[in-house]
This record gives sequence, C-alpha cells and structure tokens, in this order.
Amino acid sequence: MQVDQVQAPVHYLEEDIQPRSLRNRLTENAQVARLHLRGYLHSLVYIAASTGIDKGYTASSRWDCFLQAVHLIYLLVLKERRTGKKIDHLHAHFAHDPALIAYLVHCMAGIPFSFTAHARDLYQVPEKALTDRIRQARAVITCCGSNLEYLKQIAPSQKSKFSLVYHGVNLKDFKPLSNPEADSALKGPLILSVGRLVEKKGFQDLLQALLIVKKSGENFQCAIYGDGPLGQQLREWIDEHDMAGEIQLNGDCTQQELVSIYQNATLFVLTPVQTEDGDRDGIPNVLVEAMAVGLPVITTAVSGIPELVENNRNGLLYSPHDVDGISSGIIELLRNAQKRRQLGSAASKKVREQFDIAQAATRLKALFV
Repeated sequence: MQVDQVQAPVHYLEEDIQPRSLRNRLTENAQVARLHLRGYLHSLVYIAASTGIDKGYTASSRWDCFLQAVHLIYLLVLKERRTGKKIDHLHAHFAHDPALIAYLVHCMAGIPFSFTAHARDLYQVPEKALTDRIRQARAVITCCGSNLEYLKQIAPSQKSKFSLVYHGVNLKDFKPLSNPEADSALKGPLILSVGRLVEKKGFQDLLQALLIVKKSGENFQCAIYGDGPLGQQLREWIDEHDMAGEIQLNGDCTQQELVSIYQNATLFVLTPVQTEDGDRDGIPNVLVEAMAVGLPVITTAVSGIPELVENNRNGLLYSPHDVDGISSGIIELLRNAQKRRQLGSAASKKVREQFDIAQAATRLKALFV
C-alpha cells in the first residue's frame, strides 16, 4: 500500500532475474577476485569453515549466499561504470541470509552495511554467525525491546551499534472511524484476527477460546484473515467442533482492504506463542494496525508485545496458551461496550505517540548517514 508513496528514485540492479549459468558465475567470481582478491579469499575461507551457518535458520545455503554476494558486487561494479554512481551503504532487512550477504559484500568489497533483526531471523541464527555480522556492521536495528536485550546479551561489547526502532503504521490510513461501532451494533459483534496461519501465531489457542465463548451463550462472528500451512488443519478443527457458523477463514487480503475491515470490527484478538524451536513474533504489525484504528485488543505476553499492549490500560494481555483467560477477556469485552471504547481510545493514543511510521522512517534514515 505504501510503495507508491516512495518519493526517492528507485533503481533496480537487474529487472529480469534469471538463473545464471556456470559460465556466468565463473566470470563473476573471476572479476570480483581480480578486483578484491584479499577480501574474496578471506570470505571464501570464512564460508568454507562456517558450517554452523547452515544449521540455523536460513532460506538457502551459505554457499548460495556467497555466490549472491559475489553477484551483487559484480552488479554494483557494472552500475558504477555505467552511471558513475557508487553505492556507499548496504542495508539488509533481516538478520539471516540478507545480513550474511551484506556481511560478505562488506568483507570482499569494503562497503559498509547495517541490518535489521526481527524475530526468527534473530533467534534462530547461530550465535557465532550473528555476532560475526554484528561486529562488522555499522548499525544493527531491531523492532522491540526484548530483541534489543537479546542483542546486548550476546554481544555486550557492540551495544553502541544497537538501535530500537518500532515498526510504525501510516496514521493517515489507519485511523478510527467517528462512530466505530455503529455498523457492528446492527450486524452483531465481529471478532477479527489477522496473521499467517503458522504455529507461532497461536490460532489453535484462539479457536479453543472461541469455543468456550460460544458455549457461554455469546453471539459473535469471527473473521480470520491470512493464509499458511496450518490452514487445512484449522478448517478441519472448525468443522469438527461445529464452529463454521461462527468462524470464517477468509484467506489473504491487501493492507488497503484491511483498513476498513479493522474499522468495522468490534474487537481484535491475536494469541501468539513461542514455539519449541524458539520461533516467536517481535511486535506483530497487525496489532499496531488494529490499535491505530481504535480497536480494543486481546493478546498474549510474548516477546515485545507487552511494550505495545499494557494490560487493562490499552488492551487485555494474557499468558501464552491461557485459553481460559483469553476466552474470559473476549466475553468481558463483548458484554462491555464502555470498556471497549476506553481500551480502544487508549490503544489509538499509544500508537499515535510511539508507532508513527513517519517518525520511524526519520530515525532509520539517521542511522544510514
């Protein structure tokens, strides 16, 4: 939704990404080795020795990342020759493969880099590999205080590089309606949830909580937007527990479409958990979006969420897997319009004060200078 609002000129290194032939790869490696022999050999030895990288969270192998780094340097050289413009900083938006590629480009060609660490890409990268990237980076940005504490714990000598920049929302789009519950009062209460249908989002717990709410006699509809590998499992559970009349899995939708969906909901529920392998959210963007439009939220105290949601101040906060607590919170808010308005107003105020995307962009820009 916000891509068309980018005002700076955007230049793509290559428009058509095609698999490169062995001959092209050899040409790229020879060219980079000729220009940056010492850095090239150092990076080659590092990748050969760092077998642990492939044991952590990665979308490709360490060797693929090495070849991508060589390819990127090759493209940057071509761009500089063609335009006369030199790239003086790289930023990688995740701590796993993107940060490794930026790290290798730095080691070979000397271009300074920074990276942002979010969730799984932070906690499931092997500690040594992560600290190698931290030591060479000019700056490391993360999106919640719990992540920041983790970074300080594993690399205390590098803490001057660390910055907390919350993910923001565009407050011009995500704003409350003047009378947010006018329509929902006529149509009945709508419980909304949004997220990928994966384990760490906790949708299994949400469905269990909604079953309790149904048994209590409350009337509601729940719309869940998002898709993912657990979709079929969740649909089967809904059918088995005769909840198809109350719960709809609506699949993906655009962020622009979500604005009006948030604005017409009664309350928002998201129940994340930390998985056995350590995967977890930072601060889910959808929580920030829901709060920005003045929705009362119910969620769980995982990772950075308590930095956003303060229990009984701007939302209701429960322990992960506390299905009974979550269901009691849903019932309470369904029955108490005044509390919904109170929490929703405080939620919107919190986001306006601390999660404005314009402020986040200004802080991020300063770190690249």
